[in-house]
Amino acid sequence: MLAVKNLRVEFGPRVIFKDLTFSIGDQERIAFAGHNGAGKSTLMKCIGGVLEPNAGQINKPKHHRIGYLPQEGIHIKGISLYDEAESAFAETKEIQEKIDRHSAELEKLDPSSQAFSDLLHKIGELELHLDGHDPARMRPKIHAVLTGLGFKHEDFERDCGEFSGGWQMRIAMAKLFLAEPEVLLLDEPTNHLDINAQRFMETYLHNYKGAIILISHDRSMMDGLTTRTIAFHHGRAEEFTGNYSSYETQLKERQDNLRKQKINQDREIAKTQQFINRFRAQANKASQVQSRIKQLAKIERIEIDAEDSVMSFRFPDPPASTHLVAKLENAAQVYPTQNSGKLTVFKDLDLEITRGEKIAIVGPNGAGKSTFCRMITGEEKPSTGHHELGPKSLPSFFNQNHADELDPTLTVLETVEQIQTRGSTMSARDVLGCFLFKGDDVFKKIGVLSGGERSRVALVRMLVRPANFLILDEPTNHLDMQSQDILQKALIDYPGTLLIVSHNRNFLDPIVEKTMEFRPSEDPRTFAGNLTYYLDKIEEENSGGDFQSPSQTSPPPQNSKPSQKAPQLSSKERRKRDAAKREKRNKVLKPLQAEFQKTETNIAELEAAQATLTTHLESPEVSAHPQKLRETTQAYEALSKKLQNAYSKWEDLSAQIETLEAELNS
Repeated sequence: MLAVKNLRVEFGPRVIFKDLTFSIGDQERIAFAGHNGAGKSTLMKCIGGVLEPNAGQINKPKHHRIGYLPQEGIHIKGISLYDEAESAFAETKEIQEKIDRHSAELEKLDPSSQAFSDLLHKIGELELHLDGHDPARMRPKIHAVLTGLGFKHEDFERDCGEFSGGWQMRIAMAKLFLAEPEVLLLDEPTNHLDINAQRFMETYLHNYKGAIILISHDRSMMDGLTTRTIAFHHGRAEEFTGNYSSYETQLKERQDNLRKQKINQDREIAKTQQFINRFRAQANKASQVQSRIKQLAKIERIEIDAEDSVMSFRFPDPPASTHLVAKLENAAQVYPTQNSGKLTVFKDLDLEITRGEKIAIVGPNGAGKSTFCRMITGEEKPSTGHHELGPKSLPSFFNQNHADELDPTLTVLETVEQIQTRGSTMSARDVLGCFLFKGDDVFKKIGVLSGGERSRVALVRMLVRPANFLILDEPTNHLDMQSQDILQKALIDYPGTLLIVSHNRNFLDPIVEKTMEFRPSEDPRTFAGNLTYYLDKIEEENSGGDFQSPSQTSPPPQNSKPSQKAPQLSSKERRKRDAAKREKRNKVLKPLQAEFQKTETNIAELEAAQATLTTHLESPEVSAHPQKLRETTQAYEALSKKLQNAYSKWEDLSAQIETLEAELNS
């Protein structure tokens, strides 16, 4: 379907890759792998048409579309969220406009004229083309994708310019998903997604009909999605079958074999060189010496990538802390809004964090995760309630915004050495090497770095500072797999207390033993397990199982208060509450569910009738008879409108049922 042939890209004297050749088949799921700077994003830009290669070709079928989602740099404004999403159906709307325009012209023509017959035939062809685009499902698709990626219904009419950078990327992602190009290019798509949006995206991609090329540092997502890996090393591309973990296993085997081959080759080269040195001056050995010299010149030397050597990082020994590390009592955080109102992020929050706990913080964007992190460190005071740090707590907080506070005139190395204490187990250069700053990279000025590079410098600054209470807000966003592994191992061995905001399940699971979930307009709640345990519980809860909150299934940690204040109801009050819920379920929910099933049946009947009319339009007895063609086309249009109304009704009923079920299950 898509073929890359002899591709070459260079920036000045640096050759990113050369003679790169591979192909991508229909519905393939391919991961681009390799260290940062190997050329993954560069190649994706070439395939997406953003960057022109210096040589080579990228061939694709004429009518195939390629959709590209970059890591950053998207800013849309001057159009509502819904209209921007709807623009993904530009071709569908264009066909519909042509049909409407031709239908208006048809009214002015004599039904017995050839012009009438020709125009009617053209309308029939357009209707058949439009049927392939399925316009009746356009509105439900837009709603499903936008809400799946975390947008609320009240956001649909907001100008895109009002959304922040992370939400801008979601808008671009939604538009790509709706357009359904034959090839989908995604460069780090999870960087700006919370856990709910990420799960929606993964489900959507699993069912995607086109080919997908993915760059990601989320191993769990790639393992579940990709079936082939193309890895880049020093301008070369190697192909591996299977998912990302399979690629890592195969790569290790290849590297082990390569090292063995290199040892043997070095041994043979040394023997040959020894022979040359020993007999170079002897005339009777001259021909043999010359033969050995030519033999050495022809040998293709085996090289081992420097990136293959794995470094390890160890946190500075933290000072001892007291049992109580941090505490919130009856805490609330409320911000004023532009319309003189108030935004309550959370309220009545009671929480104790004790020495050695490692807790994951999850939840949708805007639910209060970052606010909580700033409050628990004392960086931000609660609007009401009490915050307390343990008497020997020494917090160190990594926030993406800290990258903007770095001095642009200092080098990367100076920025880290400025904060590193004496007696550290590793030099600043070694630590920077663990996090993708190698060689002369450490002498770059902060002012010339990209946003991701500055974020990594801020992370390293935080890691080299002795602390017994670490708070990390999305630390893996700009790290490659190797750096993630280094950080993960260091955090597993870290003896202090840890709070970490992340949705990277593969990264978090071995580190944390507790998960704290933040929800919009609801109190936070705590689960006594890692991220996989939390997701299983949420899945059980959403599927309508006999789910119990962790406070019911597991005893609360010692010296820890519950995260929610729930007044105890008497048995009489509980019976009264349950009776009211049963009455509401019988009088309101069941009729809605019956109407929903009726609407689904109606949609199925209308879709079957539409398929019959489509077949009828294609038949010679209709297409050759102007009057029959006109009547059939009009019937098709009327049926399409009914189907559109049915889809809208289905969507409204679905939303009502979902809201009511959530209310009755609370």
